[in-house]
Amino acid sequence: MTSNSVASNPIKQFSLQRLKPLAPVLGILIALLFSSILLVLSGANPLQAYQKLLLGAFGGSRQLTETLLKTTPILIIALGLAIAFKARVWNIGAEGQYHIGALLGGWVALTFPTLPAILLIPLMLIAGGLGGLLWSGLAGLLHLKRGVNLIICTLMLNYIGILLVQYAARVPLRDPNGFLPESAKFVAAARLPRLGDSRLHIGVLLALILVGLAYVLLWRTTLGFRLQAVGAKLSVAEWVGIKTGRSILTALLISGTLAGLAGVIEVSATYTRLKPSISDGYGFTGILVALLGQLHPVGILVAAVLFSALEVGAQGLNVSLQIPAAVAGVLQALLVLGVLAGQAIAQREPTA
Repeated sequence: MTSNSVASNPIKQFSLQRLKPLAPVLGILIALLFSSILLVLSGANPLQAYQKLLLGAFGGSRQLTETLLKTTPILIIALGLAIAFKARVWNIGAEGQYHIGALLGGWVALTFPTLPAILLIPLMLIAGGLGGLLWSGLAGLLHLKRGVNLIICTLMLNYIGILLVQYAARVPLRDPNGFLPESAKFVAAARLPRLGDSRLHIGVLLALILVGLAYVLLWRTTLGFRLQAVGAKLSVAEWVGIKTGRSILTALLISGTLAGLAGVIEVSATYTRLKPSISDGYGFTGILVALLGQLHPVGILVAAVLFSALEVGAQGLNVSLQIPAAVAGVLQALLVLGVLAGQAIAQREPTA
């Protein structure tokens, strides 16, 4: 059956339309199937392993707190990447932008320790977002003005950003009274306020607010329409008068700003100082989460929680069933591949 015959057959069209929203569910089922095979080969009972995984991520207030704390930077970064990807701006540099945001925000915390929290924390957040913006803007200008490949440029800037943080923590910002290559601990005023007596902080609420703001930006503003128009067809966007170069740069700047904001939130609330290592690969995980969430803010929220739950829950698997914690990475990869496969199946038109 040709595509024209499918289009002329309302029953076939209806079945295809109903199948597409179920693509993520189909992908998760595919991932669970292959994950179960992997667990069996590891000598574990899949049902028992999944139960331990869920309990390790959501089985109590402590586990849920750890999952939400892990979710926060991934979610913020993925939202920014989704905005860029909607415009087909392939920002692979969120990891570097995250580090530069953490560096500038941390510098503010160490330079102005006497400021009250009501001034210091907003300054840190602004500096962190500005750091990510400048780092992504550098890649954007190299791409637009010099024709440098954006994927390669943003990817290489990751390593420079990471090395700059390592240098700063070891040399100019190193604590002179400490033994480790890290900065002095931030004063209490430079740490994000906690939510009640838990380890949760206001960065968690900010991440949730950004989900709504990202949705409004993409589907309720002229800027969002322009970005999606550029992503849909660059030549058509230019023909209708959209300044595509400006739109590409704008998407990059928004994406970098959110990555930098995630960096300063994490270094303020979790690490409370600058260290050579301040990330668990959040920038690269954000790419997978954005794709798994199908570039939709609500889908990204679900995907970020799911990815974080896999990482946190995998630690319980290691303790209770002696399954390596690295299995979480395999499960995450299978999940992404499964969802992509489900989407491919749902979008495939019958040929006969």
